[in-house]
This record gives sequence, structure tokens and C-alpha cells, in this order.
Amino acid sequence: MTETHATITPGTPAFPPGRYGRRRESGRRRPLLVWLLAAALVAGLALVATQLYARYGDPAYDAEVITYTNVTDTGVRVDFRVTLPEGGSAVCVLRARSHDGAEVGRDEVAVSARPGARRVTAQHRIATTARPFIGEVVRCRPAG
Repeated sequence: MTETHATITPGTPAFPPGRYGRRRESGRRRPLLVWLLAAALVAGLALVATQLYARYGDPAYDAEVITYTNVTDTGVRVDFRVTLPEGGSAVCVLRARSHDGAEVGRDEVAVSARPGARRVTAQHRIATTARPFIGEVVRCRPAG
């Protein structure tokens, strides 16, 4: 049966039969499935973010360089302060860089706070392969 002007309601476009394929039936949408997929995606992203934060973003271990001195062709001394959990210990990565930004020395230093203390001041000499321009603390993480 073809559509004729008698069977089409006014205002509805008339398409020649067989020319544009079959018309889509208004089917039931599945909003529950979309919401479940979105919730699973958000939960997965939250899990990944939590794991990355636990591994790399512990705010309890904060380090700052006080000064770097005794710059020679073979090394630099770095004085730094670390804030850590009360009575805790950490391993800090220190590096020395040359004037062009190349890394010329790197060391790991273990620091521990006294019982009841949250801040510890330490100093360490980094041996270098060329004359350093700056000494810095890259990061500190929990010991162990």
C-alpha cells in the first residue's frame, strides 16, 4: 500500500515509496543503560585517580630547599627541610643541574624525624659529573 494524499495527515512530509529506505520506528530508549555505563566510567576513573594519588601525590611529605652552597666542579651541598608525618621517615631524591638544565648528579637521601617532630632539616652533598648550577629536591616519598 502506498501513501496517498488521502492517507497523509496535513503537515506531514510525503516521501516517494522506497526512495529513502524504511522509516525508523520510535523505539524505547534505554536511559538506565546509559546511566549505568556513565556510573561505571566515573567509578573506574575515581579508582585510577585514587591509586595514582596514593602513589605519587602524598601531601604529608613536602620538601623545600633552604640553600645550596659549596658549588664546585665535582659537587654541590644542598640544605633542605622536609615536612613529614609525626615521627616518620622519608626518602628524598636530590639532583644537581648544570646551567643548560642538564642533570649532572642525583642522590637519594633518607631522613627521619625525631619522635613528636614533623619537620626535619638535613644537608647532603651531591657528587656531579660537571659543574652544577643549582641543587634541588625533586620529591620525597615514604621510606620503605
